[in-house]
Amino acid sequence: MRTDRLSPMKAAQLFVDAFFPQCSGALLAGSTVRGEETEKSDLDIVIFDQNRCSSYRESLIAYEWPVEVFVHSLESYRAFFKSDVERARPSLPRMVSEGKIISGWDVVMPIKAEADHVLNRGPENWSDDTTQMKRYFLTDTLEDFIGSDNRSETLCITYTLADQISEFVLRTNRRWVGSSKWVIRALKEYDPEFATRYSDAFDHFYTYGSKDRVVHLTDEVLEPFGGRLFDGFVLGEK
Repeated sequence: MRTDRLSPMKAAQLFVDAFFPQCSGALLAGSTVRGEETEKSDLDIVIFDQNRCSSYRESLIAYEWPVEVFVHSLESYRAFFKSDVERARPSLPRMVSEGKIISGWDVVMPIKAEADHVLNRGPENWSDDTTQMKRYFLTDTLEDFIGSDNRSETLCITYTLADQISEFVLRTNRRWVGSSKWVIRALKEYDPEFATRYSDAFDHFYTYGSKDRVVHLTDEVLEPFGGRLFDGFVLGEK
């Protein structure tokens, strides 16, 4: 870890003072506040500005740190909260909830309370129709995975299958989903034991080419909902 640059909080404070001195409030979020900082970590800084009417995001280098700045008005962030709930990926609520306040405590604390409420409430339940549809498409991808004998194609199918399994498990349990590194993080938060079996199954396939563990895991996920679904599935009006 680099020791020749300012600490994350000090750099964030200087950044806000220099670039957003009139903002209503600001906070530092991301890996640097979660204790997960790496050599490639950046500073995720959320700005709230009562003088703005809309939101924007900008990437830049400041104080030897890569900075991702997310600028919101005192109203525009709510549209992002709503969108994140609808897609079940609470990016902004999580940033606000876990963030360390840089300035504007009286403004930021109520917004953090809103973020906490969103996170604690969780995403909306899937309807029965959505669950059936997702079960069908997960079955379809599993069958493609089993039947594929082309290594390059199978690798692409495997990526889709891994994403569908994680989504199905999390959403049927009314839990937030994630993308990229947040997939495994979301699974660990839900069920550490399942997350281990999930990663082990795909690691076994990538290492040895054996599909058995992935197939077993997928069938285990589908079993409480009736198993694989093909015969009789209808999408749209007949």
